[in-house]
Amino acid sequence: MGKAKANAGPLARRPDNSAFKQQKLPAWSPMLTANTVLPFFYCMAVLCMLLGVLLLLTVQSTQEMKMDYTEAGTCDKCYEKRKDVSKAAQPCDCQVVFAIEEKPFKGDVFFYYGLRNFHQNLRRYMDSRDDAQMVGRKRNLEKPSSYCFPYITDPDGLPIAPCGAVANSLFNDTFRLVYHAAAGPAVAVPLYRRGIAWYTDKNVKFRNPQTPNKTLAQVFEGTGKPPYWQRPVYELDAADPGNNGFINEDLIVWMREAAFPNFKKLYGILNREQEPFTDGLPVGNYSINITYNFPVQYFQGKKEVVLTTVTWIGGQNRFLPIAYLVTGGLILLIAVVLTVIWWRFGKNGQNMME
Repeated sequence: MGKAKANAGPLARRPDNSAFKQQKLPAWSPMLTANTVLPFFYCMAVLCMLLGVLLLLTVQSTQEMKMDYTEAGTCDKCYEKRKDVSKAAQPCDCQVVFAIEEKPFKGDVFFYYGLRNFHQNLRRYMDSRDDAQMVGRKRNLEKPSSYCFPYITDPDGLPIAPCGAVANSLFNDTFRLVYHAAAGPAVAVPLYRRGIAWYTDKNVKFRNPQTPNKTLAQVFEGTGKPPYWQRPVYELDAADPGNNGFINEDLIVWMREAAFPNFKKLYGILNREQEPFTDGLPVGNYSINITYNFPVQYFQGKKEVVLTTVTWIGGQNRFLPIAYLVTGGLILLIAVVLTVIWWRFGKNGQNMME
């Protein structure tokens, strides 16, 4: 008891007498003067502007073509049909014709579909999914998360797989790109439909339930399809049985929500092993045969197809080079203002006292 009282007092909580706790470690405190600050500002301005010009030239070397097919070509009839809810389930095919003029799309060509005015970033929409179900947990397959409400069970009371609003709104238009050569028959442009999803999504975040000695249809037996889907999850890709279920890459790409209401998502990549597409898309006439399923009238949206080449920094996006140019210009402006002030008032600031 007496020892406790002896340790009490104003010095009882004093830190140890060490260099670290007493803040006596050696430190470097730079002296910021005009001779050191101004050259740094000018160098940073030149560096940012050079990077901006380099990135801008790189971006301008890409080729991009956008085609709004909401009511273009023969898709106007499909657009009108989708206005009638009673005819929404009826199939509708249409075609959009375009031409690549002047110069071909050289190198790898990426085929995107785009939506406008579709808000995937709404909180309730983004939360309406069951990631545990998508990773293949049988418990969540039988009893989906409450976050999926109201898309938890179908009218027959069966659990929906995959559940939630995100999966229910899956983009289900399909495309077939055709090249019409000047001489000879039309040739279907081959597209890679696999390898369009992120590696981590494909191999970590999305998996089918593991049940030995059962087919995929048997694994999903006892589940229902989302209300807006035309076929169950185990039949998403009839041409490729290994691309069905929760590992369907179109589903995986869609489930990664976009941050803005106007966005595009990858649909396929040009297969350059076949003539005459070994160097890219040649100059000529093309058509896109579209299975028009996804309605956009209800949210006043638009649908488009995007063909683009890429560079080492990606597709045709001018945000980064413009950001570098603007930043470099602002730094240069600040450097000039500081130089004028320093030149006007002198190094020692004696003129400021006058």
